[in-house]
Amino acid sequence: MTESLQGLDWSLVQAFIAVAESGSLSGAARQTGVSQPTLGRQIKAMEAQVGVSLFHRQAKGFELTETGQAVLPAALAMADAASKFATVAAGRDMSVSGTVRLTASEFVAQYILPDVIAEIRASQPDIQIELNATDQTDNLLFREADIALRMFRPTQLEVVTKRLGVLKLGFYASESYVARRGLPQAVEDLTNHDLLGYDRSERIIRGAAALGWTLTRSDFAVRCDQQAIHGEMIRAGCGVGILQCDVARKMGLVPVLDDFPMPGLELWLTTHEALRYTPRVSAVWKHLETGLEPWLSHERDITILNRGGLA
Repeated sequence: MTESLQGLDWSLVQAFIAVAESGSLSGAARQTGVSQPTLGRQIKAMEAQVGVSLFHRQAKGFELTETGQAVLPAALAMADAASKFATVAAGRDMSVSGTVRLTASEFVAQYILPDVIAEIRASQPDIQIELNATDQTDNLLFREADIALRMFRPTQLEVVTKRLGVLKLGFYASESYVARRGLPQAVEDLTNHDLLGYDRSERIIRGAAALGWTLTRSDFAVRCDQQAIHGEMIRAGCGVGILQCDVARKMGLVPVLDDFPMPGLELWLTTHEALRYTPRVSAVWKHLETGLEPWLSHERDITILNRGGLA
């Protein structure tokens, strides 16, 4: 087996890790962007090269064999080493041209970042931007992104972070909804209105409970877990919902219970420490700092929301 491993293709190891983590070719394909047939061939090629079966093929997907479980930690260590190699190499690149990959929540990517990215492109035409709009947490240590905008303070080692400020939130409705149903006078009145909330997530329910306001899933007339869609449903007149204040103003929405002490979301800028001062990453970082400033509040008495509810 030792001789057969000397020329082991790194792409085969990547395929092995992706299938092991996802448990299926389809999941691995979504994770890597490689087609299912190609991944299937890569797994067979790796098994042929090492001379052992790494997976049990089952109707529900791929399950690691005992050997597969034994070699997975070594494969992950290889991936970690390769990532560190790539990050250190990228950090030595002194060019102000090239690609910078950003990751941000779907809401921030849709409503806030386009204007900022337009400014980056206007002033730095040699820098190409890749934007991954996702509510999942991309791993900066594995170069899934060069810069991340987080709604919480990152705790990973080997990353540099900066707190930019707080995105203020509030209740909003469309003019058409207010004309039809009127404005609630107290937070308790919201249960008599068409309130927008999450479907599977209990974040709003937990946050409301922390403020002494009891909500249940059945209190939401419309339920969806994507915050960006909430904004469009509020704009369409579906009901009263929570939205970032400056975005709501740009949409022409009507503030509801404007004096309610609504918590805010912290916004953190994050990158790997090896990349922070490479020219292209540094340039984009500075543009994000200045471009996002108009959206942020620096009030000290705003309660902060985190991923699990109220901080």
